[in-house]
Amino acid sequence: MTTTQLHPGRAALLLGLVVAGAVFWHSPVLLPFKLLSVMGHETGHALASLIVGGSVDRVTLSLDESGACLSRIPDGFFARAIVFSAGYVGSAIISVLLLVLTFRFNARRIMLAAACIWLAGMGLIYARDGFTLLFALVMATLFGLGAKWLPDALVGALNIFIASFTSLYAVMDLKDDLWNSAVRSQSDAQLLADLTILPAIVWAALWTLVSVGVLLGGAWLALRDKPVTPASTTALQTAR
Repeated sequence: MTTTQLHPGRAALLLGLVVAGAVFWHSPVLLPFKLLSVMGHETGHALASLIVGGSVDRVTLSLDESGACLSRIPDGFFARAIVFSAGYVGSAIISVLLLVLTFRFNARRIMLAAACIWLAGMGLIYARDGFTLLFALVMATLFGLGAKWLPDALVGALNIFIASFTSLYAVMDLKDDLWNSAVRSQSDAQLLADLTILPAIVWAALWTLVSVGVLLGGAWLALRDKPVTPASTTALQTAR
């Protein structure tokens, strides 16, 4: 029989970072991390486009925190529904991967290096404008240097900050879609509404619930210590 326990230090750190991100939401210092979250959103669309057999023409980011993934999607309801929905959960999945692989599997440097490769790839393959390319390559370089030279503790802290802020951005993004009709009318929720009989606000509510569920499930897994077998622990203590 194995048992797991919630790690209070990780839980407190994650909660503190989410609260700090919300309090200082409009600080210009956080703009790079907001754009990073937008890139995660657009990456979700890009991957979904490729998975359903389509192609990606370009991905763009803007200083006003808007983004776009222009892709060619095969005809068919399910292919379009998958691609339109993928952006909503893209940021949530990135957050969960960072949390779980950093703390559950101690892959903090690997995750930061993976972020470096991801950003460099998105920039070099899909960026068609100078700003998107510059942002992707600068952030990729910083992450690569961090993975190589930062102490383990700082790498872990950076990963959990990115994860917490990305999850916060995903929820804020969905909040705007849910409560702001002007934003919602130009969102992925509206694309899904045009494709189906469900209104945009229903799609926004649905993907809010799914994204929050993904985030809570990933946080629960990441914030718990690895399973410990009581008998093995007792034997080790006795041997000592």
